[in-house]
Amino acid sequence: MSAPETLPAEAAADPVARVRGEPLETLPSDLYIPPDALEVFLEAFEGPLDLLLYLIRRQNLDILDIPIAEITRQYMEYVELMRELRLELAAEYLVMAATLAEIKSRMLLPRPAVDEDEEDDPRAELIRRLQEYERFRQAAGELEALPRVGRDLFPVRVLAPEDERPPPAPEVDLTDLLAALREVLARAQLQAHHHIQREGLSVRERMTRVLDRVSEATDCVAFTSLFTLEEGRRGVVVTFLALLELLKLGLVELIQPGPFEPIQVRAAARDDRA
Repeated sequence: MSAPETLPAEAAADPVARVRGEPLETLPSDLYIPPDALEVFLEAFEGPLDLLLYLIRRQNLDILDIPIAEITRQYMEYVELMRELRLELAAEYLVMAATLAEIKSRMLLPRPAVDEDEEDDPRAELIRRLQEYERFRQAAGELEALPRVGRDLFPVRVLAPEDERPPPAPEVDLTDLLAALREVLARAQLQAHHHIQREGLSVRERMTRVLDRVSEATDCVAFTSLFTLEEGRRGVVVTFLALLELLKLGLVELIQPGPFEPIQVRAAARDDRA
């Protein structure tokens, strides 16, 4: 067991920590600090494109003419640093490292002499992706700078004082008065009584009357002349029922001289009545 560590003289004035209110001047000899207890906070990048853009902007490089060898070296140094610090390394960082290595190898290989217009720059696709990512990143920054409720703006809610005064009585106009009258009339209609009385007309009596008229006539009697319109609907119905009963009993006959001619009624022969 090693001897207790003594703090430097310039730091002796400030205790290392306070335990239960008492200052701690020296570290305990049996204090164990795990090797992974030290945390190093680096620049936070949202992906490999963010890291590449950071390396380019930090050195004020032209994004259209990237020195791919130098950028690849710096990128690999950062990847190796994350590995040494045991940080979780996403697969997309390794994919970008492979892409940079491929572009670097294609830049080093001799290319056939072709027209400048037809020359295919191996960095073109990477430059396009970086420019597109930078535009989205700038748009995201502008959106982040906008005022936000709960961060920059705080809505104020003020409750209105309670009004203890009674609400004013509504005014009654002619329309409301007529509506109330209609409601009363509707209720009165529901309370109306229906009186059923025995009908003063008799089918049997009307049969006798029709039969006497038909029998006394020397010829046929028009069908429509048997009805008395002054009696109304009930009289017409009773007369029609009496005529049907006479036809059923075979006491009268219906005759139509021709198509669309008026219907005639006549008394049946005595033999037919029998």
